[in-house]
Amino acid sequence: MTLGLDSRPGLRRGVKLADDPVRGRQALLYPEGVLLLNETAAAVLQHCDGQRTVPEVAERLAEEYDDVSAQDVLDLLADLDARRLLACDGTGRPAQPFAPSIPVDVVRSPVPLGMLAEVTYRCPLHCGYCSNPVNLTAYADELSTEDWLRVLEEARALGVLQVHFSGGEPMLRRDLSTLVGRAHALGMYSNLVTSGIPMKEDDLAALAAAGLDHFQLSIQDSLPSSADAIAGLRGHERKLAVAGLVRRYGLPMTVNVVLHRANVDRLLPIAELAVSLGAERLELAHTQFYGWGLRNRAALMPSREQVDKATADAQIARERWGERVEIVHVIADYHDNTPKPCMYGWGSRQFVVAPNGEMLPCLSAAQLPDLGIVNVGDASLREIWYESTAFNRFRGTEWMPEPCQSCALKDIDFGGCRCQAYQLLGDAAATDPVCTLSPHHDVVPQLAGATGGTVVPRRMR
Repeated sequence: MTLGLDSRPGLRRGVKLADDPVRGRQALLYPEGVLLLNETAAAVLQHCDGQRTVPEVAERLAEEYDDVSAQDVLDLLADLDARRLLACDGTGRPAQPFAPSIPVDVVRSPVPLGMLAEVTYRCPLHCGYCSNPVNLTAYADELSTEDWLRVLEEARALGVLQVHFSGGEPMLRRDLSTLVGRAHALGMYSNLVTSGIPMKEDDLAALAAAGLDHFQLSIQDSLPSSADAIAGLRGHERKLAVAGLVRRYGLPMTVNVVLHRANVDRLLPIAELAVSLGAERLELAHTQFYGWGLRNRAALMPSREQVDKATADAQIARERWGERVEIVHVIADYHDNTPKPCMYGWGSRQFVVAPNGEMLPCLSAAQLPDLGIVNVGDASLREIWYESTAFNRFRGTEWMPEPCQSCALKDIDFGGCRCQAYQLLGDAAATDPVCTLSPHHDVVPQLAGATGGTVVPRRMR
């Protein structure tokens, strides 16, 4: 529905408003992002209850602010509607901020927004594109429940507003609902990234009761035979059943599909399946070549023609189903000429805690030599975030070589991916060779054209 003066805006399912005492402001939290609000925007939202029309919201605001017009309110709500954060047909929820009491230390910049909690690398699936480390046995000694509860508390006090519980397969941690419950009590938005395979209805009921905000289900393909072959076990039908349970418990859901040579030609049937499962969001992400994905790069690499067709198919999917589901298509770096903004800046917005307690600036940073990684068992998150060598190594822009240092985009793409630069050039400080301005850009099209071989399945060894 297009926002108009007769719309009755409220928060869309899967979006919530939270007070952030660390930053002293309110924030909108949603599956893959955080939007920090100024005072006026927060005031506008607090009058959006799914019943008042836009003029009625503007009238309420006029009583509080002399300089806020109906057009200002309409412009703000139109922006939020375009971001898919509002329901404007009277079905939305009131924007009532959640305000937990948490300790606030002296605020320093930068303040992190998100944490990826890799609670385990154990997984029943054997997907060859997995980005988990190849040396999985090094992560077999996992943090205890008490350790993870402390990590969550320290993360929230540091400023984290969103936590993604992932793995491996996070459902193999029997304490997951306890961790989700603590995140909820602390006012953090919780997102579960799962294959769904080990999940029973009692598990989902416990997660919903604990306050889980969003459910992200991985699907390997639209064809059951292909999906099972990619996953390395018969699990496709189980995933569809779990999607039905998610709908029954009223949790918003993203379907996530990693695209590669074996399934990319079925992008449209995959999108149709996601719509039929009741997903609010579909993430179609080409394989990022880290961990097992890097080992299997040649076998997974799509052709240029496949990538171009996938881009066209993604647009067709948006035209067909875009009103019902948000469709995100992430193209492979090797077939692009512009590097993606790694973590939106190294040590700027997000961090990762691995199953063994290593705190990392990004998911794949453990491969970088002499980085100075610190374990959460040896220092607080605050100490590691601000003081460790690992988080300061590529923070900001002073470390950048040319041509990054003189580039107008250096505060947008941050020089690209440090891990990719290391993997392709042996130098983590080099310009990401995906960039056309890199003096080593020629290695990328060569690798993108190198295909063949068979996939080595991921194993817990």
